[in-house]
Amino acid sequence: MSHDNGAPEATAAGNTSASEQLLFGGELTYDYGWGAHNGAWLGLSLRSMAASLPRQVAVAVRLARRADPRALTTVAVGEAARGVTQAVSLIAVNALLVELLAPGDITGRLRAALPALALVAVLSVVGSACKSASTAATGVLEPKVQRAATERYLGLVAGVELEAIEDDAFHKLMDSAQWGAESARRMVVYCTAVVTSVISLVAAAGVLTVLHPALLPLLVCMALPSAWGSLTMARHRYVSWHRFVQHVRAGQLISRLLIDQQAAAEVRVHGVAPFLLKHFRQMAETSEREQTRLAWIGARTGLFSDSARGIATVATYGVLGLLLWTGRMDLAVAGTAVLAIRTGSVSITDLVLRVTEVQEEALFVADLETLCEEAVRRAIPTGGRDLPERFDEIRFEKVTFTYPGAGEPSLHEVDLVIPRGRTVALVGRNGSGKSTLVRLLSGARLPDTGRVLWGGVDTAEADRAQVFDRVAMVAQDFYRWPFTARVNVGIGRPGTAMDDTAIGAAAGYAGADEVVASLPRGLDTLLSRGYKGGQEISGGQWQKIGLARARYRDGTVLIVDEPTSALDPAAEQRVFDQIHRLAGTGQTTVLITHRLHSVRHADLIYVLDEGRVVEQGTFERLMDPATGTGAFRTAYELQARQFTSPPVPAQPGPAQSGPAQSGPAQSGPAAGVPGGSPAPLGPLDEGQAQS
Repeated sequence: MSHDNGAPEATAAGNTSASEQLLFGGELTYDYGWGAHNGAWLGLSLRSMAASLPRQVAVAVRLARRADPRALTTVAVGEAARGVTQAVSLIAVNALLVELLAPGDITGRLRAALPALALVAVLSVVGSACKSASTAATGVLEPKVQRAATERYLGLVAGVELEAIEDDAFHKLMDSAQWGAESARRMVVYCTAVVTSVISLVAAAGVLTVLHPALLPLLVCMALPSAWGSLTMARHRYVSWHRFVQHVRAGQLISRLLIDQQAAAEVRVHGVAPFLLKHFRQMAETSEREQTRLAWIGARTGLFSDSARGIATVATYGVLGLLLWTGRMDLAVAGTAVLAIRTGSVSITDLVLRVTEVQEEALFVADLETLCEEAVRRAIPTGGRDLPERFDEIRFEKVTFTYPGAGEPSLHEVDLVIPRGRTVALVGRNGSGKSTLVRLLSGARLPDTGRVLWGGVDTAEADRAQVFDRVAMVAQDFYRWPFTARVNVGIGRPGTAMDDTAIGAAAGYAGADEVVASLPRGLDTLLSRGYKGGQEISGGQWQKIGLARARYRDGTVLIVDEPTSALDPAAEQRVFDQIHRLAGTGQTTVLITHRLHSVRHADLIYVLDEGRVVEQGTFERLMDPATGTGAFRTAYELQARQFTSPPVPAQPGPAQSGPAQSGPAQSGPAAGVPGGSPAPLGPLDEGQAQS
């Protein structure tokens, strides 16, 4: 089957565009919690909105109280005072109109109306002052609420078990919940507006009820069409957002790839830009069609609701005219009623709109709350048994572990011992279980069955924080923090002050002092392009920084996973010599490497294959045909032959008219001797599965 890389038509099944099918393997839909959200909106009515409003406001109040109680109090007092002034203002306006429309000379009527006029002016000033105070306090609350909500969920997510982070369902929940912090911020504004509208509406409704009981139902009839229109459009927008959130993110991903630093070379050399631009355009056109659909729905909904509102408005003012004509209402009362109706109508329309917005944002905040609850449920337990201050060994007893969703165990009944103060090497092909084993060793994972014992204390029962504190780790793909060189070393022990003397010593140990010396600002140099003064360093230089970080952490157990893959032979040998010397200081070192010459001086070597320990012993024992099984010896000799055997001449191809040229055979210290660097090849290095 072939694919047209530039075809703009949506030829895939259903509504899936050709770009979605080709680039992402199918339609991009957001399926986590979708049914619950969709059903919630489809079942939402004015009655359910009113019933759920107190609960939603309580969520916003709880977040605001946690962020800034003083600002919350200012908002509450300010909005309550505004409502009171509005109610009293309507009463004062009615008194003013009564005096102005009373019989008698104009001078007398104006003199009689002065107290009411003064009261209206004072109330207007007070109301403006309350509004200003509330607006300022709301502005203070907004960023604080967002920060508090973000800190809460980030802190909880940072403490979950590693398997949760690697769980696709948990990631989808995080994808939705990250919008919850912004929604929490907006809810502060919307809930403030809701409170304002409710107080204003109560004031207007109270005045209308006093003026004439028939006016209040008419006010409600004027507001119902607007309420229906707002609710309908909010529901369509929310459903559309959840339907297209991954589609929009995918379009943004394509646009970022066009300017991504790591992809820049291939984008230019391979001419990828036209391909990405075509698919960006198609993804954008799909989103545009959805926005067009929403616009037409909004136009139809607005036409209907505005027409119904217009009819209700005409009927309301018709009833007012009828009451005046029949003498059942005085002109002054009618004037006050008009003001109250206009105020109440605006309040109801704004109330429905804001309540709808609160409901919409509350669903995202609910996602945030769900994530927090799930993070608490899947958190790494706190407390547990204390690890002994000193221990003689770390022991694996019949340890079996299977990754979620995997068909076969990554480790199967593994037994091994890591003596204190020794260098232990783990070797084996990719997918043999080496990296999984050290994750269990470090406490990042717990075994399905069996035990990992630190001096007799099972990691499943231990205080995991103490296990983490004893471990320093540097992996081949260790994280390159986009911060200064100082932080990239000092973050190995982030809970303590970053002392430049200790950082310098760690850098010197790993050979990173030369890297720091070459940087324009030394330890203060930012190791990230894209920011002012940012620098990029090579992979080998980064590896030295990573080793310095592990040294600075100074853990009881040092785990190094392919620590020298990007280093030159001299730097590589220096690193391994330093790693081996650590055993003399009492530090336990667990080394994972494919370069088998580097484990010659390890105190103990474990050979893993398909999640089992197939061979163990010292280097001499494993290389002895009389004692070893041959798995390690065969792989070691195969690596050594890559440097001792002459290169095989290339065979002439159809396009070659002469003999192939070949370079001289390689020679030197790399030919399988302790100081050399055999290439990482051989039976122990085959396969692509997760190790």
